[in-house]
Amino acid sequence: MQVLECDIVIAGGGVAGLAAAAAFGSAGFRVICADPAPPVTQADAPGADLRTTAFLQPALRVLEAAGLWPALAPHAAALHVMRLVEAGQGGEDARLSCDFNAADLSDQPFGYNLPNWLLRREMVTRLGQLPNVTFLPGVSVLGMLARSSGAQVRLSNGGRVRADLVIGADGRNSPLRQAAGIGVTTLRYGQKALTFAVTHPIPHQNVSIETHLSGGPFTLVPLPDRLGQPSSAVVWMEPGAEALRLHALDTESFEQAMSERSCHVLGPLRLASQRGLWPIITQIADRFDAPRLALIAEAAHVVPPIGAQGLNMSLADTAALLELAQQHRATLGSDAMLAAYNRRRWPDVKARVTGIDLLNRTAMAGGAGLRDLRARALGMMHGVVPLRKTLMRAGLGLR
Repeated sequence: MQVLECDIVIAGGGVAGLAAAAAFGSAGFRVICADPAPPVTQADAPGADLRTTAFLQPALRVLEAAGLWPALAPHAAALHVMRLVEAGQGGEDARLSCDFNAADLSDQPFGYNLPNWLLRREMVTRLGQLPNVTFLPGVSVLGMLARSSGAQVRLSNGGRVRADLVIGADGRNSPLRQAAGIGVTTLRYGQKALTFAVTHPIPHQNVSIETHLSGGPFTLVPLPDRLGQPSSAVVWMEPGAEALRLHALDTESFEQAMSERSCHVLGPLRLASQRGLWPIITQIADRFDAPRLALIAEAAHVVPPIGAQGLNMSLADTAALLELAQQHRATLGSDAMLAAYNRRRWPDVKARVTGIDLLNRTAMAGGAGLRDLRARALGMMHGVVPLRKTLMRAGLGLR
């Protein structure tokens, strides 16, 4: 059987894997990207990923270099303000509302929000424009054998590939990570996240609103208008049993519940999509490298959907790995290159994972005393201008 040759095999064709394929392909590397599940690229198709991703400023540079941003920009909603609301006892009267404004840092927005299903559509299109990239939907990476001369990769379609580097973007239960013997540390919260899109009578004015009460945040993230009405994506985190109860409600009851939980900050909310349900965990791999293997995205780290960190951390993985690959073209996938990748990314990811875990546990607090403490901390973070700017830069991943 013929053995294919390429520079890089990417296992996993989710948003992170497709973005990595476009980035490395645009940089001139020969790439094969395989994913066992063909991407769903229509919002109303079965299995569509109805979550959205907010790409922060550093991530935009990755998308631009990958040739993706021109096609994505017309569909993106800018994020100019991040508003945190401490809702107190709930209802329409918020205890405290603090705006973190991108204008305090630059003339650019924090980033842009896009639906995940649309990201897949445009990313697959971009891969088709790159003659040095082969995308294999419906094909999985069964395993790899690392040698000094390169990696031997087995595919589920019977194919064999020799590559210098294998990138594991194969999810939180990564088979490649497990086969490499890399352990993980996992924290479980008993939470689930409801994800869906809504319309509302009050324009969002490009403000992302994260409302805290108990159980986890309720976040409204701007989307472009839908059928002439203002629209937002929602991530609603609750304890697992409550999330399941809410997910099972009829549309009218669900709309009433979500409007109340949002404290009516944008008026009555109307459901504008299917409802998704996702388990919430924090997870980090013990290391992000093994012989001929680099882990990125959820194969390396998983965080709750707070502060738009998840996929932005994944694109930071890709940016670091691509920079090192360009520096080590003659020794692509070498132990030295991969050790440098682990040294660059693991400490930063560990710090973010720890911070997001703390934020999530704080957001889950339901007692009045803990809510008071949360409100005082929010007021201090917002009221001290140097601290506010430092926190905003840290959240964006800017130095």
